Amino acid sequence: MKNSSGRRTNKELLLKGVKYLAYTVALMFTAPVVLYQAFKNQEHPWYLPVLIVGAILALAAIAMGFFSIKTVVDALFGKASSREN
Repeated sequence: MKNSSGRRTNKELLLKGVKYLAYTVALMFTAPVVLYQAFKNQEHPWYLPVLIVGAILALAAIAMGFFSIKTVVDALFGKASSREN
């Protein structure tokens, strides 16, 4: 499939982006579950470590979401530096 500038889609990079999207979806479901369990057990001694892990997973889901979408867009339309060539 050719895009508007005549270049072909980078299939390896597209597959990598789809793989990152799968990791993102897994994190998007895992992070809220961990945060819910932390807030449900606030009197437990493991409350703070579980809350921190949940927050890290939530931030990782957001970061992986941006990174995976950027990877897919780069695969479909080419990188910004290659447009100048």
